[in-house]
Amino acid sequence: MANNIGVNIADFLRAKGMTQKELADISGISEAAISHYVKGDRIPRGMNLTRIAQALGVTAEELNEENEITGRDHDLKVARMLIARNASNMSKQEKMEFVSLLLSETEE
Repeated sequence: MANNIGVNIADFLRAKGMTQKELADISGISEAAISHYVKGDRIPRGMNLTRIAQALGVTAEELNEENEITGRDHDLKVARMLIARNASNMSKQEKMEFVSLLLSETEE
């Protein structure tokens, strides 16, 4: 389970383009502790798990999810989740740019 949380934190960091240092600053947790969580050496519990989840814009349950899918399928799952969460905050122009990007990538 520790590994799942670490993998999920790393995946969300990558998806958001955020560094471990930025996560540490936003969550108020030391950078060393974040590093241990990402490596799977330690498991964030209680308030630290909540702070990390809030800083990443996800739920604690999402950080705990078992990661049975990997690679492209996992990337698509994360992308869908991020789109669903942010679509209401996107302008029409941003949505059109995103759709255009998706269509151009699928044609390759």
